[in-house]
Amino acid sequence: MRSIHCKVFGHDLKTTKQVTYHVTEYRCKHCKKEFTTNSNGRLTELTPKFREINEVLERVHNKRLLRAVNKQTSFKQDHLLVFN
Repeated sequence: MRSIHCKVFGHDLKTTKQVTYHVTEYRCKHCKKEFTTNSNGRLTELTPKFREINEVLERVHNKRLLRAVNKQTSFKQDHLLVFN
């Protein structure tokens, strides 16, 4: 019964996970199918292969963000003027 709604009206997608700025995972509200964006920016069904790719992308993305934040904070601390 749930898939009939999706066949007639299309999937009602809700964001479940923001992997990177450009890659997002979605889940249909009615049939519970999961989708993700592929390398071309189109929606594809979330297979175990795409799930693994998204996990690796998320890990790399988070490391880069952390490195950028650490670099900014260390830059600010190193170049402070201290008056006595």
